[in-house]
Amino acid sequence: METASTRTARPLVNARTAAVWAVLRKELERHEGRELTVLDVGGGTGGFAVPLAQSGHTVTVVDASPDALAALTRRAADAGVAARIRAVQGDGDALAGLVEPGSVDLILCHAVLEVVDQPADVVAAITAALRPGGAVSVLVAGRAAAVLGRAINGHLRSASALVNDPEGHAGARDTLRRRYDAETAAALLRSAGLEVEETHGVRVLADLLPAAVVEEDPQALLELELALSARPPFRDIASQLHLFARRRS
Repeated sequence: METASTRTARPLVNARTAAVWAVLRKELERHEGRELTVLDVGGGTGGFAVPLAQSGHTVTVVDASPDALAALTRRAADAGVAARIRAVQGDGDALAGLVEPGSVDLILCHAVLEVVDQPADVVAAITAALRPGGAVSVLVAGRAAAVLGRAINGHLRSASALVNDPEGHAGARDTLRRRYDAETAAALLRSAGLEVEETHGVRVLADLLPAAVVEEDPQALLELELALSARPPFRDIASQLHLFARRRS
């Protein structure tokens, strides 16, 4: 019988996700031979959930969008992992009513903390859902990249607003409520009792290069993204910041 330790399914990565998967793979290898209980908060259509299920783990995806969850269900069925994925409609700050406290080994919270009403409440709920020793993968929008992107495109007033706003918000037309730098994101996690182990930049270059350059040599771009992802100042100008943290007790 095939077990989590014998499965070799690996997610197909590209330059936009490679840094995240590199960290997640290390955590999966740390628990090799064990089926993990995974929670994907805001996991949408299953870009991470389905590969994790294919690797032999059980995944609960909590998302507010019924359409995204329907797409997730179809995707899981097509991949042959429907039995390993549970779709739950709900919000990140309501995890206490959706997930048993202290029951989860690994939580993914990607592109969530920049859009919710109260990010501290979501992080507190995530911490409560983790088992002692459990880990969380957090992906947030980076402030520096947004400032540089707007300035380079000639939107200087919008760039200035991002610099001066305490939460990195650019005004009424901004689709995100806040953005982070490595320090503010780490402080948010630490305030909930999580210990940050690693911080990486995601999409350091991928969003800056013309499509023709990306398509010409995607492997070279992937390797360069990985090389720069943990090196300040390159890490700090990435479009997204990835923090990997653990609940110690």
